[in-house]
Amino acid sequence: MSVSYSLDFPCAYGTPTYAGDFRTQPEDFQVDEVLGFEPQGEGEHVYLHIRKRGENTAWVAEQIARLAQVGIIDVGYGGRKDRHAVTTQWFSIYLPKTEEPDWQGLNSDSVQLLARHRHSRKLRRGEHEENQFVIRLRNLEQAAVSEVEQRLQSVATQGVPNYFGEQRFGHQGNNLLMAEQLFSGKAIRDKQKRGLVLSAARSYLFNQLLANRVQQHNWSMLLAGDPENVPSGPLWGRGRLTSSLATLAHEQQTLNAWAEWCDALEHVGLQQERRPLVLRPRDLTWTWETDVATRHLVISFTLGSGEFATAVLRELVRVQSARSE
Repeated sequence: MSVSYSLDFPCAYGTPTYAGDFRTQPEDFQVDEVLGFEPQGEGEHVYLHIRKRGENTAWVAEQIARLAQVGIIDVGYGGRKDRHAVTTQWFSIYLPKTEEPDWQGLNSDSVQLLARHRHSRKLRRGEHEENQFVIRLRNLEQAAVSEVEQRLQSVATQGVPNYFGEQRFGHQGNNLLMAEQLFSGKAIRDKQKRGLVLSAARSYLFNQLLANRVQQHNWSMLLAGDPENVPSGPLWGRGRLTSSLATLAHEQQTLNAWAEWCDALEHVGLQQERRPLVLRPRDLTWTWETDVATRHLVISFTLGSGEFATAVLRELVRVQSARSE
């Protein structure tokens, strides 16, 4: 299959009329990672709590590995945080017996060490509990306020489609192009890159299913045959679909066109899982700032691990990002 991989998925509340500027500066996008557990204070792994500005997670991990004189595989983190942002997150380093370096050597204009603890196991992807966001959308027209307020109320009461964000698919969807090549027989020797490509492929299939449900206006409804107590869709892998009746019929019909990808995802050993179709941001609050003839919207909310802030923002305004990864 060779297609153009559109990342323009339908919005639940219609395409927003108004645009807002996003990430004009790093402080416009603030993310604080919450572990959800306390490091034990002892063990073979060192946990570092880091604040970074304008740096990506992989780069910080490389600096930690270099300072600790370990391989990059010995550095763990819960998730990749945006580069063009101010974020705090946790890293783990496997140092069972080696004397620790002076971690203050990590500090710079863009990186700050906040805390250091010991723990018994490596921090792995998706193990943190949640992320807390404070986001500023700049330069909205005065006329936008009424529509955006209505959309915010809808998001607060009904949630948004739980799409995987565009960053999952790489710059201009490049991870999906690599997935197509991988499934056609081209090897990807870098284990980490291969994992990202496979994750992008199954995420894209999920988004296709969810997009169809949004177009049918039943994305937030529990259909007959849904195996969960909330509307959900499959993350493809080995195993039979656990849905039945109307839910099964929809999933089979949507994924028929992607049979080759489904088969390939099964053969690489991924196990089938399910993901909720509805994302409900917690602790959602917002304020407006006035600047001459325009308004800036400051919105705060909390999302669980694996949920994307862009899924919320895209339902409010047409996001015009000043930066891209």
